[in-house]
Amino acid sequence: MRNVITLVLGGGRGQRLYPLTKVRSKPAVPLASKYRLIDIPLSNCINSGLRRIYVLTQFLSVSLHRHIRLTYRFDNFSGGFVELLAAQQTPNAGTDWYEGTADAVRKNLGYLKQPGTDYVVILSGDQLYRMDYRDMLRTHIDSGAEVTIGAIPVAREQANGLGIMRADTSGRVEAFLEKPKSDEEINHVRIDPAWLDQRGIPSQGRECLASMGIYVFNRDFLVDVLTKTNYQDFGKEVFPTAFRTRHVQVHLFDGYWEDIGTIRAFYDANLSLARPDPPFQLASATAPLYSRARFLPPSLLQGAHVKDSLLADGCRIGSGAVIENSVIGLRCIIGEGVTIRNSVIMGADYYETSDDAVGGQNDQPAIGIGPGSLIENAIVDKNCRIGQNVRVVNEHNVENGEDADDCVIREGLPVVIKNAVLPDGWKL
Repeated sequence: MRNVITLVLGGGRGQRLYPLTKVRSKPAVPLASKYRLIDIPLSNCINSGLRRIYVLTQFLSVSLHRHIRLTYRFDNFSGGFVELLAAQQTPNAGTDWYEGTADAVRKNLGYLKQPGTDYVVILSGDQLYRMDYRDMLRTHIDSGAEVTIGAIPVAREQANGLGIMRADTSGRVEAFLEKPKSDEEINHVRIDPAWLDQRGIPSQGRECLASMGIYVFNRDFLVDVLTKTNYQDFGKEVFPTAFRTRHVQVHLFDGYWEDIGTIRAFYDANLSLARPDPPFQLASATAPLYSRARFLPPSLLQGAHVKDSLLADGCRIGSGAVIENSVIGLRCIIGEGVTIRNSVIMGADYYETSDDAVGGQNDQPAIGIGPGSLIENAIVDKNCRIGQNVRVVNEHNVENGEDADDCVIREGLPVVIKNAVLPDGWKL
């Protein structure tokens, strides 16, 4: 693996995840009570033996930089590193903001030209899955491909939001279309479900191969195509052109994979992890998920009822609280008689002192959720101050509400914005 460099793309604005991306980049969004999205690809890299990793950042990246710096540090003898490559201006023309996935890599080609580098793995920083990238590298090398694309079978109904490929009997890509809209376009890139069955993957009615946003390139091919063209995006420009004259291969994957690109996808993915039979296992003896070590005390439950929920470290949950089918993040302070159902509570970045907890000069609620409050089918971002008898419930079934400083509704879900203050008796 020493001849492989990995690039994790983490610089997008994440507009569809707003307001979770109001003050942070998308890969820095908390996940599953104690992780961040960036932990998923970085953990997969470490578990796959890939230790030469660059993370490309751009938008609201301070918290992402801090998390990576405090979490991913290798010893002096392994030769491993996780380096941050923030968008920057240089004397070269056109080197400023990243204008797309391919453009981001182009502006950092100098780091790929190191001696001894044969392959480049390119990953997204906002997906939830577990993969051993060594298997994909093996597919790439054995097939003699110049670029290999991770592919997951999907139903026709999902095709219009993904890059779809058609492959021949050897797995070589014959056609690639980004987000096909019409049945005619889908028919052009669909595969025969029997093609999957023949390769040991039950088709189950699926007839499309979707790009996972996971790529392996021959280093020289990647440098050549980005140097000789001004392509800005891999899915929209590089791959639709490359398969005609180059060897583009698919690597089949049929495990859990979720693109955390929208508020609804984020919400559903989190709550699915709290089910008795989650589609994705957070625990693994052979491929653990890594994150920042915070050295927090155990969570304290004082006569609370908790069912089908994830509960992170350092929480204090009051008597009579009811928590069902929810994700409770780090340092959550939940008062007596609070009810939380089908919700994602991200917790807090710090504890307040006893003086702070009484509200201070502004007489605002302490960080946490005050007694008697109800939170249902909602997302509560970090460091929120929610008073007593507050109701965060979308009772009028609003699909998308107007922007506000405290709470907005996106895709039918109330989202309490980071650092928001909801005073006693507040209602949505």
